[in-house]
Amino acid sequence: MKDAFGTPQSLLVLGGTSEIGLATARRLVARRTRTVWLAGRPSPGLEKAAEGLRDMGADVRTVAFDALDSESHEATLGKIFTEGDIDMVLLAFGILGDQARDEDEPLSAVRVAQTNYTGAVSAGLVCARSLQAQGHGSLVVLSSVAGERARRSNFIYGSSKAGLDAFAQGLGDALHGTGVHVMVVRPGFVRSKMTAGLEEAPMATTPEAVAEAIETGLRRRSETVWVPGALRVVMSALRHVPRTVFRRLPV
Repeated sequence: MKDAFGTPQSLLVLGGTSEIGLATARRLVARRTRTVWLAGRPSPGLEKAAEGLRDMGADVRTVAFDALDSESHEATLGKIFTEGDIDMVLLAFGILGDQARDEDEPLSAVRVAQTNYTGAVSAGLVCARSLQAQGHGSLVVLSSVAGERARRSNFIYGSSKAGLDAFAQGLGDALHGTGVHVMVVRPGFVRSKMTAGLEEAPMATTPEAVAEAIETGLRRRSETVWVPGALRVVMSALRHVPRTVFRRLPV
């Protein structure tokens, strides 16, 4: 159960090598989180991430998880919940893709969509059902401002995040009153390995800043979190810009 400060005592990170996921885990472990599950494809990176959290004093377990293998999600994730209650699930997996390549290679575009959306729908529903069965917990879903309005430069990635965002909002409505809290997190450009080499967008942020916003959102029981917060105003304006004008904007 969460303590008096709203900090989860147990955490499941779907996307166990995600920089935002790990930054969030470190921040929570530094508070009161004691049990962490890192779910991801087996790799030296996953084990290194687990060791880092163990060094901070957490009981860390790794589990093989593949976002693209939806048929395995029920058994894989369901087993974690049989080991004990999970106070927070952080859905942190996703891929950016390569817009130019993905336009020329439809199967590459499909992989982006299946990872960011289909895999998230499957894993999100499995975890939501388990959280509801235990009667408490938070499901935190990493969306993106890219899902707010499709841009020419990354509409394949953006469309997958738009679908994820809508799914998470609807899931939150479906779970309202059950004791399960769903929070959608919409970061802007995050300086990370995934965005290395890309031109930095205005109001860029860091995994650590996103982690801080997630912790604050949990404490406030927020349903939507923007990182940085000013992006909420910016995207509210951009949503209403006529398409003929939007096409000419350097976004």
